[in-house]
Amino acid sequence: MHPPTPDWRRRFAEEARSERPDLALLCLLVGAEADPALDEAGIDAAQIELDRLAGLLPFKPGGPRAWARAVGELLGARCGFRGSPADYQRLESSLLHAVLRRRRGLPILLSVVWLEVARRAGAPVYGVALPGHFVVGFGPADDQVLADPFDRGRVLSGGDAELLVAGATGAPLDPLMLHPADPLDIVLRVLNNIRAWAATRPERSDVSLWAVDLSLLLPSHPARLRYERAQLLVQRGEFRTGAAELDAYADVVDPVDAAAAESIRRQARAARAMLN
Repeated sequence: MHPPTPDWRRRFAEEARSERPDLALLCLLVGAEADPALDEAGIDAAQIELDRLAGLLPFKPGGPRAWARAVGELLGARCGFRGSPADYQRLESSLLHAVLRRRRGLPILLSVVWLEVARRAGAPVYGVALPGHFVVGFGPADDQVLADPFDRGRVLSGGDAELLVAGATGAPLDPLMLHPADPLDIVLRVLNNIRAWAATRPERSDVSLWAVDLSLLLPSHPARLRYERAQLLVQRGEFRTGAAELDAYADVVDPVDAAAAESIRRQARAARAMLN
């Protein structure tokens, strides 16, 4: 039986605040929120599949480039993990258990598969959060090799990375963009992608709401998410609760921007008026 949502959320919050958060588990708990069919056995099966894939990698193939090629050969060529533009239209492209099953997904979820498989095999691997396109890195900064799991693990040259950044932002590549991404930042970015998917589908405000709720359980998150949550509640017809949260957020904003706080309070009054 699928545990009640609060149990998943409590586990998510505890894991996010642990000394060494488990990236795979956090992503699977996001999946449990989205998919009522995903139970404890399904989460265990996904972790076992990551272990199995790691066992197929060669033992210490060499330096960063050899690792990138070995993981690409396994996951991209042999197993067929990849992405396409159509994957951006599917919620399951942001859910790790579904990506493991379909072997398709968004760049960041495919990168999570790479990270978790390669890490289990002992690779010097980490996520690299380029603007608009997540990739993986191997090795230290002075010998870094980047690979793109969305493109079956294609090894990127410096010029390739610059083109990816320029295409997403129109700006040059900043070396800081190549630093390892923190696991909790990866999870927040996954949740941001889910919120972006749901934002274009008003009928899926339920997805927007749980994605915001999970984001708020992370130790560090944008304060504005509380405002977004209040607006979602109002949109979903939960006027009293939404108005209360709008007022609470206005109290936070008031010391730094009184005009913005008053605007938020007007929204709260308008929400309460919907109760009449």
